Amino acid sequence: MLFTNREDSTDRRRFLQRAGATLAAPYLLTASRARGAAAPSDTVVGASIGLGGQGRWIASELGKSGRVAALVDVDEARFAKAADRLVSEGGDRPELYGDYRRVLDRKDIDVVTIATPDHWHTKIAVEAMQAGKDVYCEKPLTLTIDEGRTLCRVAEETGRVVQVGTQQRSSRGFLEAVALVRDGRIGDLRRVWVAINKAKSGGPFPTSDPPQSLDWDVWQGQTPAVPYIRQRCHYDFRWWYEYSGGKLTDWGAHHVDIAQWGAGLEGDSPVWVNPLRVEHPVPMQNGHPQDDSSYNTATSFTLECRFKNGVELRIQDEVNEPGIAKFPRGVLFEGSEGRLFVNRDRVSGTAYERMAENPLPDNALSDLYKGRTPTSHMKNFLECVRDRAEPVSDVFSHHRILTTCHLSNIALRLGRGVEWDPTEQRVVGDEQAQSMVAREQRAGYEIVA
Repeated sequence: MLFTNREDSTDRRRFLQRAGATLAAPYLLTASRARGAAAPSDTVVGASIGLGGQGRWIASELGKSGRVAALVDVDEARFAKAADRLVSEGGDRPELYGDYRRVLDRKDIDVVTIATPDHWHTKIAVEAMQAGKDVYCEKPLTLTIDEGRTLCRVAEETGRVVQVGTQQRSSRGFLEAVALVRDGRIGDLRRVWVAINKAKSGGPFPTSDPPQSLDWDVWQGQTPAVPYIRQRCHYDFRWWYEYSGGKLTDWGAHHVDIAQWGAGLEGDSPVWVNPLRVEHPVPMQNGHPQDDSSYNTATSFTLECRFKNGVELRIQDEVNEPGIAKFPRGVLFEGSEGRLFVNRDRVSGTAYERMAENPLPDNALSDLYKGRTPTSHMKNFLECVRDRAEPVSDVFSHHRILTTCHLSNIALRLGRGVEWDPTEQRVVGDEQAQSMVAREQRAGYEIVA
Protein backbone atom coordinates (compact mmCIF):
# COMPACT_ATOMS: atom_id res chain seq x y z
CA MET A 1 0.00 0.00 0.00
CA LEU A 2 3.00 2.20 0.28
CA PHE A 3 6.21 3.31 -1.16
CA THR A 4 9.68 2.71 -0.23
CA ASN A 5 13.04 3.83 0.91
CA ARG A 6 15.38 4.75 -1.94
CA GLU A 7 18.94 4.11 -0.79
CA ASP A 8 21.15 5.75 -3.38
CA SER A 9 24.52 6.05 -1.65
CA THR A 10 27.54 4.72 -3.51
CA ASP A 11 28.63 2.37 -0.72
CA ARG A 12 25.12 0.89 -0.51
CA ARG A 13 25.12 0.13 -4.25
CA ARG A 14 28.55 -1.49 -4.02
CA PHE A 15 27.50 -3.58 -1.03
CA LEU A 16 24.31 -4.81 -2.65
CA GLN A 17 26.24 -5.81 -5.75
CA ARG A 18 28.53 -7.92 -3.59
CA ALA A 19 26.05 -9.33 -1.08
CA GLY A 20 23.03 -9.80 -3.35
CA ALA A 21 24.48 -12.43 -5.63
CA THR A 22 22.31 -13.66 -8.50
CA LEU A 23 20.12 -16.54 -7.41
CA ALA A 24 19.91 -19.89 -9.05
CA ALA A 25 17.08 -20.21 -11.58
CA PRO A 26 13.88 -20.91 -10.67
CA TYR A 27 13.58 -21.80 -7.03
CA LEU A 28 10.87 -24.36 -6.26
CA LEU A 29 8.67 -24.83 -3.22
CA THR A 30 7.72 -28.17 -1.83
CA ALA A 31 4.05 -28.85 -1.29
CA SER A 32 4.51 -28.82 2.47
CA ARG A 33 3.68 -25.46 4.02
CA ALA A 34 3.47 -24.07 7.55
CA ARG A 35 0.36 -25.20 9.40
CA GLY A 36 0.01 -27.96 6.79
CA ALA A 37 -1.39 -25.72 4.05
CA ALA A 38 -0.59 -26.77 0.49
CA ALA A 39 1.24 -24.38 -1.80
CA PRO A 40 -1.04 -23.05 -4.57
CA SER A 41 1.80 -23.50 -7.04
CA ASP A 42 5.20 -25.14 -7.33
CA THR A 43 6.85 -21.79 -8.06
CA VAL A 44 7.19 -19.09 -5.43
CA VAL A 45 4.72 -16.34 -6.28
CA GLY A 46 5.28 -12.99 -4.63
CA ALA A 47 4.03 -9.44 -4.34
CA SER A 48 6.36 -6.50 -3.77
CA ILE A 49 4.99 -3.68 -1.62
CA GLY A 50 6.87 -0.38 -1.89
CA LEU A 51 8.65 0.49 -5.12
CA GLY A 52 11.45 2.93 -4.42
CA GLY A 53 15.04 2.00 -5.24
CA GLN A 54 15.38 -0.62 -2.52
CA GLY A 55 11.90 -1.98 -3.22
CA ARG A 56 12.68 -2.40 -6.90
CA TRP A 57 15.93 -4.20 -6.06
CA ILE A 58 14.15 -6.62 -3.70
CA ALA A 59 11.45 -7.27 -6.31
CA SER A 60 14.18 -7.99 -8.85
CA GLU A 61 15.89 -10.47 -6.51
CA LEU A 62 12.59 -12.25 -5.90
CA GLY A 63 11.87 -12.29 -9.64
CA LYS A 64 15.13 -14.10 -10.34
CA SER A 65 14.00 -17.05 -8.26
CA GLY A 66 10.26 -17.07 -8.66
CA ARG A 67 7.49 -14.93 -10.08
CA VAL A 68 6.52 -11.43 -9.01
CA ALA A 69 2.80 -11.37 -9.71
CA ALA A 70 1.95 -7.98 -8.20
CA LEU A 71 3.43 -4.60 -7.38
CA VAL A 72 1.97 -2.24 -4.78
CA ASP A 73 2.53 1.46 -4.11
CA VAL A 74 0.47 4.50 -3.17
CA ASP A 75 2.43 6.58 -5.66
CA GLU A 76 1.38 5.57 -9.17
CA ALA A 77 4.44 7.34 -10.58
CA ARG A 78 6.57 4.45 -9.33
CA PHE A 79 4.78 1.65 -11.14
CA ALA A 80 6.35 1.95 -14.58
CA LYS A 81 10.00 1.80 -13.53
CA ALA A 82 9.43 -1.23 -11.27
CA ALA A 83 7.32 -3.15 -13.79
CA ASP A 84 9.66 -2.38 -16.69
CA ARG A 85 12.65 -3.65 -14.73
CA LEU A 86 10.98 -6.98 -14.02
CA VAL A 87 9.99 -7.41 -17.68
CA SER A 88 13.50 -6.48 -18.86
CA GLU A 89 14.85 -9.24 -16.63
CA GLY A 90 12.60 -11.85 -18.20
CA GLY A 91 9.57 -11.76 -15.93
CA ASP A 92 5.91 -11.33 -16.77
CA ARG A 93 4.34 -7.91 -16.40
CA PRO A 94 2.82 -7.86 -12.88
CA GLU A 95 -0.56 -6.59 -11.76
CA LEU A 96 -0.44 -3.11 -10.20
CA TYR A 97 -2.25 -2.11 -7.00
CA GLY A 98 -2.56 0.96 -4.82
CA ASP A 99 -3.86 -1.05 -1.84
CA TYR A 100 -1.70 -3.81 -0.35
CA ARG A 101 -4.76 -5.55 1.10
CA ARG A 102 -5.76 -6.68 -2.36
CA VAL A 103 -2.62 -8.79 -2.76
CA LEU A 104 -3.08 -10.26 0.72
CA ASP A 105 -6.49 -11.49 -0.44
CA ARG A 106 -4.96 -13.33 -3.42
CA LYS A 107 -4.64 -17.06 -2.80
CA ASP A 108 -1.85 -17.40 -5.37
CA ILE A 109 0.53 -15.11 -3.44
CA ASP A 110 2.98 -17.07 -1.26
CA VAL A 111 5.28 -14.29 -0.08
CA VAL A 112 5.40 -10.52 0.14
CA THR A 113 8.37 -8.20 0.19
CA ILE A 114 7.95 -4.94 2.09
CA ALA A 115 10.08 -1.87 1.39
CA THR A 116 7.77 0.93 2.49
CA PRO A 117 8.71 3.75 4.86
CA ASP A 118 9.33 2.46 8.38
CA HIS A 119 6.00 3.50 9.89
CA TRP A 120 4.16 1.06 7.60
CA HIS A 121 6.38 -2.02 8.08
CA THR A 122 4.67 -3.56 11.10
CA LYS A 123 1.06 -3.16 10.03
CA ILE A 124 1.66 -4.70 6.60
CA ALA A 125 3.85 -7.50 7.99
CA VAL A 126 1.28 -8.40 10.66
CA GLU A 127 -1.59 -8.51 8.18
CA ALA A 128 0.49 -10.48 5.68
CA MET A 129 1.31 -13.13 8.28
CA GLN A 130 -2.32 -13.27 9.36
CA ALA A 131 -3.23 -13.82 5.70
CA GLY A 132 -0.84 -16.79 5.48
CA LYS A 133 2.01 -15.06 3.65
CA ASP A 134 5.71 -15.32 4.44
CA VAL A 135 7.44 -11.97 4.71
CA TYR A 136 10.70 -10.37 3.60
CA CYS A 137 10.71 -6.89 5.18
CA GLU A 138 13.30 -4.17 4.92
CA LYS A 139 15.01 -2.84 8.00
CA PRO A 140 14.23 -1.33 10.42
CA LEU A 141 11.37 -3.72 10.97
CA THR A 142 9.55 -1.46 13.44
CA LEU A 143 8.84 2.15 14.38
CA THR A 144 8.59 1.40 18.12
CA ILE A 145 9.60 -1.23 20.67
CA ASP A 146 5.96 -2.14 21.18
CA GLU A 147 5.61 -2.95 17.49
CA GLY A 148 8.52 -5.38 17.79
CA ARG A 149 6.77 -7.27 20.57
CA THR A 150 3.64 -7.47 18.43
CA LEU A 151 5.51 -8.81 15.43
CA CYS A 152 7.28 -11.48 17.48
CA ARG A 153 3.96 -12.64 18.92
CA VAL A 154 2.22 -12.79 15.54
CA ALA A 155 5.17 -14.65 13.99
CA GLU A 156 4.95 -17.25 16.76
CA GLU A 157 1.17 -17.54 16.46
CA THR A 158 1.12 -17.91 12.67
CA GLY A 159 4.33 -19.86 12.10
CA ARG A 160 5.22 -17.65 9.15
CA VAL A 161 8.78 -17.10 7.97
CA VAL A 162 10.04 -13.52 8.39
CA GLN A 163 13.37 -12.38 6.97
CA VAL A 164 14.55 -8.87 7.86
CA GLY A 165 16.52 -7.00 5.20
CA THR A 166 19.73 -6.66 7.23
CA GLN A 167 21.73 -7.94 4.27
CA GLN A 168 25.06 -7.56 6.08
CA ARG A 169 24.30 -10.91 7.75
CA SER A 170 24.72 -12.49 4.32
CA SER A 171 28.03 -10.76 3.54
CA ARG A 172 31.16 -12.88 3.96
CA GLY A 173 33.24 -10.04 5.45
CA PHE A 174 30.74 -9.41 8.23
CA LEU A 175 30.28 -13.13 8.83
CA GLU A 176 34.03 -13.64 9.18
CA ALA A 177 34.40 -10.68 11.54
CA VAL A 178 31.56 -11.88 13.76
CA ALA A 179 32.92 -15.44 13.75
CA LEU A 180 36.42 -14.26 14.73
CA VAL A 181 35.12 -12.26 17.69
CA ARG A 182 32.86 -15.06 18.87
CA ASP A 183 35.76 -17.52 18.54
CA GLY A 184 37.77 -15.48 21.03
CA ARG A 185 40.38 -14.25 18.53
CA ILE A 186 40.57 -10.80 20.18
CA GLY A 187 40.28 -12.15 23.72
CA ASP A 188 37.55 -11.12 26.13
CA LEU A 189 35.30 -8.55 24.52
CA ARG A 190 35.23 -5.29 26.44
CA ARG A 191 33.71 -2.65 24.19
CA VAL A 192 32.22 -2.27 20.73
CA TRP A 193 32.35 1.02 18.84
CA VAL A 194 29.68 1.67 16.21
CA ALA A 195 29.75 4.63 13.81
CA ILE A 196 26.68 5.35 11.68
CA ASN A 197 27.49 8.81 10.29
CA LYS A 198 25.66 12.11 10.66
CA ALA A 199 22.02 12.65 9.72
CA LYS A 200 20.65 15.39 7.51
CA SER A 201 19.48 18.76 8.71
CA GLY A 202 17.27 20.97 6.60
CA GLY A 203 14.30 23.28 6.54
CA PRO A 204 12.05 25.00 7.07
CA PHE A 205 10.36 23.48 4.05
CA PRO A 206 7.20 24.84 2.41
CA THR A 207 3.92 22.98 2.29
CA SER A 208 2.26 22.31 -1.06
CA ASP A 209 -0.35 20.16 -2.73
CA PRO A 210 0.81 16.54 -3.07
CA PRO A 211 1.45 15.16 -6.57
CA GLN A 212 -1.67 13.80 -8.25
CA SER A 213 0.00 10.38 -8.42
CA LEU A 214 0.36 10.17 -4.63
CA ASP A 215 -2.26 9.29 -2.01
CA TRP A 216 -0.80 11.46 0.75
CA ASP A 217 -3.39 10.53 3.38
CA VAL A 218 -2.68 6.82 3.00
CA TRP A 219 1.08 7.40 2.87
CA GLN A 220 0.89 8.94 6.36
CA GLY A 221 -0.80 5.83 7.73
CA GLN A 222 -0.77 5.60 11.52
CA THR A 223 1.10 8.91 11.91
CA PRO A 224 -0.63 12.27 12.56
CA ALA A 225 -2.10 13.88 9.46
CA VAL A 226 -0.15 16.98 8.43
CA PRO A 227 0.03 19.16 5.30
CA TYR A 228 2.16 17.74 2.51
CA ILE A 229 5.85 18.66 2.47
CA ARG A 230 7.86 17.08 -0.33
CA GLN A 231 10.81 16.38 1.99
CA ARG A 232 8.63 14.31 4.33
CA CYS A 233 8.27 11.38 1.95
CA HIS A 234 10.20 9.16 -0.46
CA TYR A 235 13.84 8.86 0.63
CA ASP A 236 13.78 11.76 3.10
CA PHE A 237 11.07 10.30 5.35
CA ARG A 238 13.90 8.88 7.50
CA TRP A 239 14.86 12.31 8.88
CA TRP A 240 11.53 12.73 10.68
CA TYR A 241 10.73 11.08 14.01
CA GLU A 242 7.13 10.76 12.87
CA TYR A 243 8.10 8.10 10.34
CA SER A 244 11.50 6.76 11.35
CA GLY A 245 14.36 6.99 13.83
CA GLY A 246 16.96 8.81 11.78
CA LYS A 247 20.44 7.32 11.68
CA LEU A 248 19.80 5.20 14.77
CA THR A 249 17.35 2.99 12.89
CA ASP A 250 18.51 3.64 9.31
CA TRP A 251 22.15 2.58 9.74
CA GLY A 252 22.00 1.50 13.37
CA ALA A 253 19.74 -1.35 12.28
CA HIS A 254 22.71 -2.62 10.25
CA HIS A 255 25.77 -1.89 12.38
CA VAL A 256 24.28 -2.29 15.87
CA ASP A 257 23.04 -5.65 14.55
CA ILE A 258 26.60 -6.70 13.67
CA ALA A 259 27.93 -5.34 16.97
CA GLN A 260 25.48 -7.32 19.10
CA TRP A 261 25.79 -10.41 16.89
CA GLY A 262 29.57 -10.41 17.30
CA ALA A 263 29.21 -9.86 21.04
CA GLY A 264 26.77 -12.79 21.34
CA LEU A 265 24.07 -10.34 22.41
CA GLU A 266 21.72 -10.69 19.45
CA GLY A 267 18.99 -11.98 21.75
CA ASP A 268 19.47 -9.29 24.39
CA SER A 269 19.02 -5.57 24.99
CA PRO A 270 20.99 -3.12 27.15
CA VAL A 271 20.14 -2.42 30.76
CA TRP A 272 21.24 1.21 30.53
CA VAL A 273 21.42 3.70 27.66
CA ASN A 274 22.99 7.09 28.28
CA PRO A 275 23.33 9.98 25.81
CA LEU A 276 26.77 11.55 26.30
CA ARG A 277 26.25 14.09 23.53
CA VAL A 278 23.39 14.98 21.18
CA GLU A 279 22.49 17.64 18.65
CA HIS A 280 19.01 18.00 17.16
CA PRO A 281 18.33 20.31 14.22
CA VAL A 282 15.16 21.69 15.86
CA PRO A 283 14.17 22.54 19.44
CA MET A 284 12.90 19.59 21.50
CA GLN A 285 10.47 19.70 24.42
CA ASN A 286 9.60 16.63 26.48
CA GLY A 287 11.06 14.47 23.72
CA HIS A 288 9.04 16.01 20.90
CA PRO A 289 10.19 18.31 18.06
CA GLN A 290 8.87 21.87 18.23
CA ASP A 291 9.19 22.61 14.51
CA ASP A 292 7.02 20.62 12.09
CA SER A 293 8.55 22.13 8.96
CA SER A 294 12.14 20.86 9.30
CA TYR A 295 14.01 17.57 9.60
CA ASN A 296 14.01 16.65 13.29
CA THR A 297 16.03 13.46 13.97
CA ALA A 298 19.34 13.72 15.83
CA THR A 299 22.20 14.82 13.59
CA SER A 300 25.17 14.23 15.89
CA PHE A 301 25.37 12.03 19.00
CA THR A 302 27.35 9.74 21.26
CA LEU A 303 25.56 7.02 23.23
CA GLU A 304 26.80 4.61 25.87
CA CYS A 305 24.87 1.33 26.11
CA ARG A 306 25.68 -1.15 28.87
CA PHE A 307 24.64 -4.80 28.91
CA LYS A 308 24.18 -6.97 31.97
CA ASN A 309 27.29 -9.03 31.09
CA GLY A 310 29.45 -5.90 31.31
CA VAL A 311 30.00 -5.30 27.60
CA GLU A 312 29.77 -1.63 26.62
CA LEU A 313 28.43 -0.51 23.25
CA ARG A 314 29.26 3.00 22.03
CA ILE A 315 27.07 4.33 19.21
CA GLN A 316 28.25 7.54 17.56
CA ASP A 317 27.67 9.51 14.39
CA GLU A 318 31.38 8.99 13.76
CA VAL A 319 34.19 7.51 15.85
CA ASN A 320 37.21 9.76 16.32
CA GLU A 321 38.84 8.59 19.50
CA PRO A 322 42.58 9.27 20.06
CA GLY A 323 44.38 5.98 20.37
CA ILE A 324 41.31 4.03 19.25
CA ALA A 325 40.29 4.79 15.68
CA LYS A 326 38.68 7.27 13.32
CA PHE A 327 35.90 6.15 11.02
CA PRO A 328 32.49 7.48 9.90
CA ARG A 329 30.72 4.16 9.46
CA GLY A 330 31.48 0.64 10.68
CA VAL A 331 32.02 -1.54 13.75
CA LEU A 332 35.17 -1.81 15.89
CA PHE A 333 35.38 -4.70 18.38
CA GLU A 334 37.79 -4.06 21.26
CA GLY A 335 39.00 -7.06 23.23
CA SER A 336 41.65 -7.90 25.81
CA GLU A 337 43.97 -9.17 23.05
CA GLY A 338 43.34 -6.80 20.18
CA ARG A 339 40.82 -5.05 17.97
CA LEU A 340 38.90 -5.97 14.85
CA PHE A 341 37.23 -3.53 12.45
CA VAL A 342 34.60 -4.26 9.81
CA ASN A 343 32.45 -2.23 7.43
CA ARG A 344 31.17 -2.72 3.89
CA ASP A 345 34.58 -2.02 2.38
CA ARG A 346 37.00 -3.99 4.53
CA VAL A 347 37.85 -6.17 7.51
CA SER A 348 41.07 -5.32 9.34
CA GLY A 349 42.92 -6.34 12.46
CA THR A 350 45.56 -8.87 13.50
CA ALA A 351 43.01 -11.65 14.02
CA TYR A 352 41.79 -11.24 10.44
CA GLU A 353 45.29 -10.98 9.00
CA ARG A 354 46.26 -14.26 10.70
CA MET A 355 43.36 -16.22 9.22
CA ALA A 356 45.62 -17.79 6.56
CA GLU A 357 47.75 -19.43 9.25
CA ASN A 358 44.95 -19.83 11.78
CA PRO A 359 41.71 -20.35 9.85
CA LEU A 360 38.29 -20.38 11.41
CA PRO A 361 36.76 -23.79 12.23
CA ASP A 362 35.12 -25.39 9.19
CA ASN A 363 31.61 -24.84 10.51
CA ALA A 364 32.12 -21.31 11.91
CA LEU A 365 30.23 -19.46 9.18
CA SER A 366 27.53 -22.09 8.70
CA ASP A 367 26.88 -22.08 12.46
CA LEU A 368 26.26 -18.33 12.29
CA TYR A 369 24.07 -18.98 9.25
CA LYS A 370 21.96 -21.40 11.31
CA GLY A 371 23.32 -24.57 9.76
CA ARG A 372 23.28 -23.42 6.14
CA THR A 373 25.96 -22.44 3.68
CA PRO A 374 25.97 -18.63 3.46
CA THR A 375 24.30 -17.37 0.31
CA SER A 376 22.38 -14.30 -0.82
CA HIS A 377 19.88 -12.84 1.63
CA MET A 378 16.88 -13.49 -0.63
CA LYS A 379 17.94 -17.05 -1.33
CA ASN A 380 18.26 -17.69 2.41
CA PHE A 381 14.69 -16.41 2.83
CA LEU A 382 13.35 -18.66 0.09
CA GLU A 383 15.19 -21.71 1.42
CA CYS A 384 13.46 -21.11 4.74
CA VAL A 385 10.11 -20.63 3.03
CA ARG A 386 10.66 -24.10 1.63
CA ASP A 387 11.61 -25.95 4.81
CA ARG A 388 10.04 -23.64 7.44
CA ALA A 389 13.35 -23.00 9.19
CA GLU A 390 14.35 -19.70 10.78
CA PRO A 391 16.20 -17.33 8.42
CA VAL A 392 19.52 -15.71 9.27
CA SER A 393 17.89 -12.31 9.98
CA ASP A 394 15.00 -13.47 12.13
CA VAL A 395 12.31 -11.26 13.62
CA PHE A 396 13.12 -12.17 17.22
CA SER A 397 16.79 -11.13 17.31
CA HIS A 398 16.05 -8.10 15.14
CA HIS A 399 13.46 -6.93 17.66
CA ARG A 400 16.02 -7.11 20.47
CA ILE A 401 18.67 -5.29 18.45
CA LEU A 402 16.21 -2.61 17.35
CA THR A 403 15.24 -2.20 21.00
CA THR A 404 18.78 -0.90 21.52
CA CYS A 405 18.25 1.59 18.68
CA HIS A 406 14.78 2.67 19.80
CA LEU A 407 15.94 3.09 23.43
CA SER A 408 18.84 5.16 22.16
CA ASN A 409 16.45 7.47 20.37
CA ILE A 410 14.26 7.80 23.46
CA ALA A 411 17.35 8.76 25.49
CA LEU A 412 18.47 11.24 22.83
CA ARG A 413 15.05 12.84 22.59
CA LEU A 414 14.69 13.20 26.37
CA GLY A 415 18.34 14.12 26.91
CA ARG A 416 18.84 11.68 29.79
CA GLY A 417 19.79 8.12 30.58
CA VAL A 418 17.22 5.34 30.39
CA GLU A 419 17.24 2.15 32.48
CA TRP A 420 15.74 -0.89 30.76
CA ASP A 421 14.59 -4.28 32.02
CA PRO A 422 15.28 -6.70 29.11
CA THR A 423 13.21 -9.48 30.70
CA GLU A 424 10.07 -7.44 31.28
CA GLN A 425 10.83 -5.25 28.25
CA ARG A 426 9.98 -2.00 29.95
CA VAL A 427 11.68 1.18 31.16
CA VAL A 428 12.51 1.24 34.86
CA GLY A 429 11.51 4.26 36.96
CA ASP A 430 10.74 6.72 34.15
CA GLU A 431 7.12 6.83 33.05
CA GLN A 432 7.76 9.49 30.43
CA ALA A 433 10.37 7.32 28.74
CA GLN A 434 8.10 4.29 29.08
CA SER A 435 5.32 6.19 27.32
CA MET A 436 7.58 6.45 24.25
CA VAL A 437 7.90 2.66 23.91
CA ALA A 438 4.66 2.84 21.90
CA ARG A 439 2.90 5.56 19.92
CA GLU A 440 -0.69 6.59 19.41
CA GLN A 441 -1.98 5.39 16.03
CA ARG A 442 -4.29 7.42 13.81
CA ALA A 443 -7.84 6.10 13.57
CA GLY A 444 -8.31 3.80 10.62
CA TYR A 445 -4.64 2.79 10.47
CA GLU A 446 -4.24 0.95 13.76
CA ILE A 447 -2.20 -2.26 13.97
CA VAL A 448 -4.64 -4.98 15.00
CA ALA A 449 -3.11 -8.16 16.36
